[in-house]
This record gives sequence, C-alpha cells and structure tokens, in this order.
Amino acid sequence: MERRLAAILCADVAGYSRMMGIDEAGTHAAFKAHRGAIHPIILNHAGRIVKHTGDGFLLEFANAGSAVQFGIEMQSLMAERNAHLPVDRNMRFRLGIHKGEVTIDEGEAFGDGINVAVNLESIATPGGVAVSSKAYEEARPQLPIGLTNAGSFQFRNLQEPVQAWTWEPSGDVAVRGSANATSLPPQYRSAIVGVLPFVNLADETDEYLADGLADDLIHALSLQSFFRVLSRTSTFRFRDRNLDPRLVAREIDATYLIQGTVRRSQQKIRVTAELIAPETGAQLWAGRYDRDLGDLFAMQDEITTSLCAALMPEIYRVEASIPIRSPATDPTGWDRFLRGLSHYYRPTKADYEISIALFREAIALDPTLGIAHAYLATILMQGISFGWIKGSRELWEEAKSLALDSVRLDARSSFAYAILAFVQAMQGAHEDGMKAARKATELNAYDMGARGVLGLCHMVTGEHQQAIDQFTISAQRGNSDPRYQWPALNAYSHYLLGRYEAALSWAREELFLYPNHLQALTIRAATLGQIGDTGQARDAVAALREQYPWITLDRHLKNIRWKMRGDIEHYRDGLTKAGLT
Repeated sequence: MERRLAAILCADVAGYSRMMGIDEAGTHAAFKAHRGAIHPIILNHAGRIVKHTGDGFLLEFANAGSAVQFGIEMQSLMAERNAHLPVDRNMRFRLGIHKGEVTIDEGEAFGDGINVAVNLESIATPGGVAVSSKAYEEARPQLPIGLTNAGSFQFRNLQEPVQAWTWEPSGDVAVRGSANATSLPPQYRSAIVGVLPFVNLADETDEYLADGLADDLIHALSLQSFFRVLSRTSTFRFRDRNLDPRLVAREIDATYLIQGTVRRSQQKIRVTAELIAPETGAQLWAGRYDRDLGDLFAMQDEITTSLCAALMPEIYRVEASIPIRSPATDPTGWDRFLRGLSHYYRPTKADYEISIALFREAIALDPTLGIAHAYLATILMQGISFGWIKGSRELWEEAKSLALDSVRLDARSSFAYAILAFVQAMQGAHEDGMKAARKATELNAYDMGARGVLGLCHMVTGEHQQAIDQFTISAQRGNSDPRYQWPALNAYSHYLLGRYEAALSWAREELFLYPNHLQALTIRAATLGQIGDTGQARDAVAALREQYPWITLDRHLKNIRWKMRGDIEHYRDGLTKAGLT
C-alpha cells in the first residue's frame, strides 16, 4: 500500500448509456478512437493512467498545473473532433480535477483525492472542466487563461463543501485557449482516408499481389496534401475480421474507406476498388481494371496510377459538397475554400465568378492556406481559356504570384509546383517552367495533372512528341479532374507536327466538353485552314469571333510565347489561311 499527494483527473462521457443503447458497437468504436487521440496528450503532460472505466478514465499527474492544462487541451481537441461529426455522434467528456492524497493498493486507487475529483466531474458541463480551489490555486500561475468561479458545492459523500472553478470551450477559445493545444493547421482539417487490405480472391500464394497494390495506393494517395491518408499499420489490422465498414471507420477515425479485391487467372489479373462513405454506406465511386501480368511492377504501377487518378477527384468533389462547417458569423478560410471548390466543380461562368470570390475570401481569412492560392491561380488561367475572364498582364502576374505563394506555403504539393510551371511556361519562362514541372512529377509520380503540365512545358519548347506522350497518359488516367483540359493542348502538339486530322479530333473533344474554350476554337480554325477546308475554316473563325469579338491575329499571337519561332509561324499560317486577320 502506498500513499502519495497527486493531482487526480476523473473523466466520463455525458450520455454514454443513451448512446450505447442506440448503437453499442458504433459508440464503443468511436470511444476507442477518441481515447487513442487523447493518449498522446496524456503523455505530453506526464500523466499516468490509473484506471479505465467503461465510459471514461482516471488519470494521475505530478502537479495540478499539468492536470488542468491537460484538461483544457483535451477538451479543445474534443471540441474540434466533434465539430466534424453529426450532432447525435458528438462525444462530450466531463472532467473533474482535484489535488489530494491518493492510496494505491495492488493496482487499485482510492482516497479523498479521487472522491473529490469524481464529484467535481459530476458538476462539469459536458465538454468542460471543473477544478477544486486547491488544484486551481496551484495551477493558476501556469495557465494561459482564467477559469470561472462556480461557487461552493456540498456533495453528499463529503463532509466539507468544495469550492469549484470551471472552464468550457467557446468559439476560438476552445481551440486556441492553450498555447500547447493540439490543433492541426486549417488545410489539414479535412478528410481522413483509410485504404483497407485488398481481398485476394485467388490462391493464398497471390496474397502479396493484393497487399502490394494496397501498399502502393496508400503511398500514392499520401503524396498530396488535400486530405490525410492513414498508415498501413492503422488499416491492415482489420484483415480477415469481416467488420462492418462503419465500425472500422469509427475506430480509425476515417472519413472515407477504400476497399477492393484482386483476382488472378493465369497471366491475367482483375482488380476492383470502391470508395465508400462509411456512415451512410454509400458507394461514391467504383472501378475495375483488367490487365496482363507481364512485368509485375509495371502492371502494379499502372493500376496504382489509374486508381489514384480516379479516386482523388472524387474525394475532392465529395468534400466540396459538404455543408459549411463553421457558423456564417464566424467563417474560416477552410470553409470558404471548400465552398469555393463546390462552385468550381460546376463549370459555368456564374459559378466561376462565385468561386473566385470565395477563394479570395479564403486567402484573406487565412493567408497560409496554400491550396487556396493554387486553386485561385488555376481558375484565373482557366477563366481566360474559357473566355470568361479577359486576359491581361496584371492577371498573369497575379496568377504567377499566387502560384509562387502556393509553393512557398506547401513545398511538398505537386499541384502547387504544377500550376507554377503552367504559368511560367505560358509566360515564356521555359526553363523555369520545365524545372517546376519536373519537381512536381518528382514529388508525386501519380499526379496526372503534373504529368500533363510537364507535357505543356515540352510543347512550348518544341518537343511535341514528348508532349503528346504526356498529354495522352494524362487524358487517359486523369480525365475526370476539371483542373486540367488536355485535349486542346494535345491538339496543338499534333498540329505543330503536321498531324492535322488528329489535331482536329482533339480540338473537337475539347469543344464537346467546353464549347467556348478559346484555345480549342483557335486551333480548330488553324487546323481547318491547313487542311484546306475553306468553308468550315471560315465558319470556325466566325464562331471564334462570336465568342471573342476583340480577337485579331496579331493580338492573339502577341500572347503566344513558344520557344521555337517556326512553331509560331506555323500557327500563324494556319490562322491566316482560315481567315483570321
């Protein structure tokens, strides 16, 4: 038996019995996930777990300052975690803290210190902390914020009344009240994706194929910075457990799950995959890939690239459709960015204008949000291509500044380097553009947007076959991402190689998707001019002028900054033959 003076913290979940009655398995899984997130904070404050209870725990700290700081930090974290969950799934802890004598006997703890902490926990507001005056007086010099005097309480099992001080989260104080509060930067408070082990439907000897694909997909998805990807260790422990995905997601705190199967038959392999929202069970995307085994690593890399290119835009779309997560009276940069993203995925002029305004507002609210800078630069460039924004030197300089800021703010983002490369290549900084594009592909070999921008850099320097190779792969594997329109650029490279029929096909492909696309309209006219179809060429120029009445041959070519003068003259020749003056 050992007696010692310690700061004791008692925690339980308000309404836990009711939640268990509604969904026992789900509530238990969520409790374990929250407890796992809280555990590092316990260690940060040198706390010790004395006892786990069904709906809480008992902790011991060397001093009251550490106990109270832990309590505020933990409740700040829980306020943030609950903010992203439906109200009926909010798990709100009540914490009681006291400094007193504790007796430890064969692993069991008891004494007045624990009794007072348990009683204080009963008066704490759900999501809040109640502290005895003895603990508060010791802790006060170490606290960055003040507590509220809640008065004196007489508890039935205690002889003397207890003076209590309380704290509860409110707005920004909940997250920023403690200087050490665990709070992810805004750009990382979005989706959490878990890749479950792919199920092997063939012989046990092929298990390595399924594991290899899941491993590669985890790696590929983790190279971007829009959402977080759970490690292999977090998800592979659910192999062969046949659990409901909803329970798996709650235990590992995942917003989305990716699961799949692998089936091998002689020298062929079939891979299926699906993206699901665990809470509703909705299938958000599904795909199937049939391949010859051939070079095993090449096959695995191709499937991983295809899966990554298909999955990422779907996660972007779903996240963009989520209702705003903070009150309209207290918006965050991330909320404004997501709202802007939802309009960005509706490609109309009105939605683009709203999206631009919201991205600007996001940057004003949070200047460190690198992804908002990158998307604003992208949408400005696209607005020019679609004819919705009039190009100007000032606009191009703004796009370049935004791209540079994006790279500075998130140096591991392939998207940031890709948009910087795009702007530099289009402005005639060919070497800088190529350098940035190569950096983007080095950061993420699975980013089809970065690969396409690398193709653009080849195109503007006159390396058209290399450009076609990159554009074609990007169009094949990343054609669901609206950030990039590769058909028009592919048309240019085919045109500049004299492959006019192919150029016309790619131009028509772009115009089918975006009928007012400036580059697609001009390259179609130039191609028809070279083919010698005078009637269609004149119609193409008329359609171009209808959408862009300001356009002239010299004004258009003034903005073309390709490296090879012969390419520019080739393009001029086609437009002249089509009748553009």
